[in-house]
Amino acid sequence: MQKYLQIIKATAGEYMAYRLSFVLWRFRIVIQLLITYFLWWAIFSQPDLPAGRQALFGYTQQTILTYILLSSLVRPLIMGTRTQEVGNLIVNGDLANFLLRPFRIVSYFISRDIADKLLNLFFAVFEISAILYILKPPLFIQTNASTLLITILSLAVGTILFFYFSLLLSLLGFWTPDVWAPRFISFVLTEFFAGMLFPLDILPKPLFAISQLLPFSYFIYFPLKVYLGEFSGNLLVQGLSIGLIWIILFHVLYTFVWMKGLKVFTAVGR
Repeated sequence: MQKYLQIIKATAGEYMAYRLSFVLWRFRIVIQLLITYFLWWAIFSQPDLPAGRQALFGYTQQTILTYILLSSLVRPLIMGTRTQEVGNLIVNGDLANFLLRPFRIVSYFISRDIADKLLNLFFAVFEISAILYILKPPLFIQTNASTLLITILSLAVGTILFFYFSLLLSLLGFWTPDVWAPRFISFVLTEFFAGMLFPLDILPKPLFAISQLLPFSYFIYFPLKVYLGEFSGNLLVQGLSIGLIWIILFHVLYTFVWMKGLKVFTAVGR
């Protein structure tokens, strides 16, 4: 346990060593959040749509702004990761050094991810608190204890699922030196189908149906809909069950790809 705590501390120290890069990253996140926030604020501020009193796409101004603000809080918790480094380790041959160390590479990057998530989550809380203080938007506050507990469970499902998804993308490095391009394309699609910019159920029905066949909705959309109290009973049980099935499938797929990849991995001169 002590060695993993040291990995967490070292990872946090890396961010502090490159403060400007981290600050610019957080600035980009805030700008993206404000653009999305004011877009939806403008939509619900039309003269013929009194704020908070009429639904649009099945949402009121209160629920849609709650969704948008919470999505920026949930994102660093679920989608904050350092597993993209695995692809570089494979391509550069540095993975050989990790294979000789007394810990599993998955445990190593779980520790790295914990540091990443905690640090980004801390700043996300600060940023959103500042936005709430300045803009004072109408928010939906969930007070049902059981719903909050299930929301935490759904966040855990999304976090584990995203970890395996990102790790699988990095394992492409066993077969191709270009691991950046597939990750970039996949994360553009992921942000859309995860419901980062808007709730997925405002999409046309065919596109929404497709999104529900993919695991990405468990990253943002599903946990936030649970928080808003719009999933309950059989629908909630079904959603969590499918999420757990996706985790099992991704774990099995990761194990298979990892073992196949090690058979073709080479580290010349190392």
